[in-house]
Amino acid sequence: MEENFKQAKVLLDKYHEGLTTHDDNVKVEQAFNRFADAAKDDDTAVDAQLIGERIWAKLPASVSGAGISPVPLWPRIAVAAAALVSIVFGIWFFSGLRHSEFISGSADYAKNDIGPGKQGATLTLASGKKIRLTDAVNGQLAEEAGVEISKSADGQLVYEIKGSAEANKINTLSTAKGETYIVTLPDKSKVWLNAASSLTYTAGLTEGGKRKVKLTGEAYFEIAKDKTHPFVVESKGQQVEVLGTHFNVNAYGDEPTVATTLLEGSVNVTEGENRRIIKPGQEAVNNGNSIQVNKANIENIVDWKNGDFNLDGLEFTAAMRKIARWYDVEVIYEISTPSGIETGGWISRNNKLKDVLKLIEKSGFVHFKVDGRKIYVSK
Repeated sequence: MEENFKQAKVLLDKYHEGLTTHDDNVKVEQAFNRFADAAKDDDTAVDAQLIGERIWAKLPASVSGAGISPVPLWPRIAVAAAALVSIVFGIWFFSGLRHSEFISGSADYAKNDIGPGKQGATLTLASGKKIRLTDAVNGQLAEEAGVEISKSADGQLVYEIKGSAEANKINTLSTAKGETYIVTLPDKSKVWLNAASSLTYTAGLTEGGKRKVKLTGEAYFEIAKDKTHPFVVESKGQQVEVLGTHFNVNAYGDEPTVATTLLEGSVNVTEGENRRIIKPGQEAVNNGNSIQVNKANIENIVDWKNGDFNLDGLEFTAAMRKIARWYDVEVIYEISTPSGIETGGWISRNNKLKDVLKLIEKSGFVHFKVDGRKIYVSK
């Protein structure tokens, strides 16, 4: 058992240093959320320390001598709490203690749990041929219009110009609900495509001296600098034009506005006669009649790209739309559901649906019931 303790400490030290694999990250982060459920009366992130102390007290005495102590590792409260409980989980996981010793009871939705989304997308070529990228093997997928299209070893879509690219060869990369994907365009710009979204572009990317793409849904862009060829994103009647920058565009059909958020560089946002220039840390909110520039909550907006749900201060129904897209579920609101409430908390998108719903339910404002792929919300 002493060897198991050492393995636990190695895993959690690597997690702290950011050296763990994706699977190990999921293991540690899911552990925190499972153990956090043990403190149903504790509503704040700080109370995670109490959870850790309770679990620590239940471990065998030999654990105390293993050289591992439940000490928060990071200054950010939520992450520190996660680290604390994850350390305890590491001991629990490797020593084989039963999960049921710490947590009892189950919510209405536990029996109908739904797993998180995953990397996946469909590429539609100019010929009409569709390629399911999840199933495709790594390497070259196609070559058309002087452009080689391949799937990299880490599962990304990569375009590389090999000859004279033709402007009329249209490609579309699309994700279903519960999918996300990354594409590197011919100019080396990189795009993260969120769930239920699509990106349409020519295989060579450039049209009429401009690099152009059309977006439905949401995407995060890291645009390669090219002063002679502006990069234009068209979405729901709006155009975003940049030379080289990092920004996010949320243009889902079920959202009331199109939101363009800038992280670095400069962006021109235009629709008809309306035009705004935004600076880093700002967002342009377009309701179809006007474009308003606001200070942006960056962590809240690009959480999905980083594999998280950051729900702090987010309007409840907006949060549920994000959740519905990622878990491919339908949300149904009962008459008793309160209006005008905000969510709170942070949780990895690698968690199962029940873990996310439990986090929101701790507010005491709403209750969830899951039936198949439908979430019923009530007071």
